[in-house]
Amino acid sequence: MAQIWDRFQAAILGLLGVATVVVTWDLYKAFGPAEGVLVGDTRVLPRTTERAMPHSWDMLQRLGEPVSALPDAPDAVRAVWDASMFSLGLAARGWVIGVVIGLLLALAMSGFRIVESALLPWVILSQTVPLIAIAPLVRRWGSELQIGGHVWSSEDSVAVIAAYLAFFPVAVGALRGLKSPDKTHLELMRAYGIGWWRTLVTLRLPSSVPYLLPALRLAAASAVIGAVVAEVSIGLKGGLGRMVIDYAVAASGDPAKPWAPIFGAIGIGLVAAGAVGLLGLALRPFRLTGVSR
Repeated sequence: MAQIWDRFQAAILGLLGVATVVVTWDLYKAFGPAEGVLVGDTRVLPRTTERAMPHSWDMLQRLGEPVSALPDAPDAVRAVWDASMFSLGLAARGWVIGVVIGLLLALAMSGFRIVESALLPWVILSQTVPLIAIAPLVRRWGSELQIGGHVWSSEDSVAVIAAYLAFFPVAVGALRGLKSPDKTHLELMRAYGIGWWRTLVTLRLPSSVPYLLPALRLAAASAVIGAVVAEVSIGLKGGLGRMVIDYAVAASGDPAKPWAPIFGAIGIGLVAAGAVGLLGLALRPFRLTGVSR
């Protein structure tokens, strides 16, 4: 009962947080200066004119309107849904690849100190490379690959970029979790002559769950970001990234329209994190409370 109440309370607080953002937005839109808030020559808050900042209800209303003036144009909500499912599929592929790579790296680094010393700095350094710069390179290099009968596509490039962001939190979180068991427990395993593999399955992996689940959730959100940014960089049609670019063109005359794909990106990010939360339910027996290492 206490766990159910905690989840209900968390949901209520989350909804209150969203409502606070919406109310703050509309209050600033209604009473903020038309030219925004300036500190010196720097604008720290946006303009509140009709062309620069729409009301929240204008954004929601725009979702139910056609995306263009063409007779057969779909509603914006339908177009965003289709693009969101396309991007979510690529992000899911990237997440799976990133999780596998991250876990393998964590296993290698936890098993051998020299491997950790050699790889961990490069794992951290990899996240300093801007995605918008490497996405075209991944696409170009991938176009020269042909694995069996599979020809590399732009969708594969987007999935790789999503995996590039997803593997990092998994590698770091899993490494910390695999190294979390007490030294006395590890020594007991060695005293009983239990090998590396059984120690991994019965002690290290269960102990890593409280560290791994937040890492998987962060990896899911990172995969969504990577997929959308890669779609923008590569120019891949069908996803939210290309929709952001296309809708941004109409921002001057229809300021509420560009927010439609942004809502889609927020939605699939929440779905991705929620899916990992369902995975956490299956691993609940291993989720230790009060972990403070």
